[in-house]
Amino acid sequence: MPKNSKQSGPKVTTLAATTLANANASATAKSLAGSVVAQSHTGKQSGTAIESKASIVLQSEKFSQETKSLAGSVLSQSRKGK
Repeated sequence: MPKNSKQSGPKVTTLAATTLANANASATAKSLAGSVVAQSHTGKQSGTAIESKASIVLQSEKFSQETKSLAGSVLSQSRKGK
């Protein structure tokens, strides 16, 4: 996977860590949070599957604002020129 110059910021990384520690967080939220944490302080990029999941989250009304924030962070670091 190519290197990514973008990294998760401290605010969204904290949200991601909190989400991962929350026993009541949905599997979708935890999946997005895991991707955000993986992109924190690394050159890792989000993969196609998580990008698709993030896109669905942003288009749906059933997810919380926190989950949508995680999804937005994942997509902001997406691979360009797919």
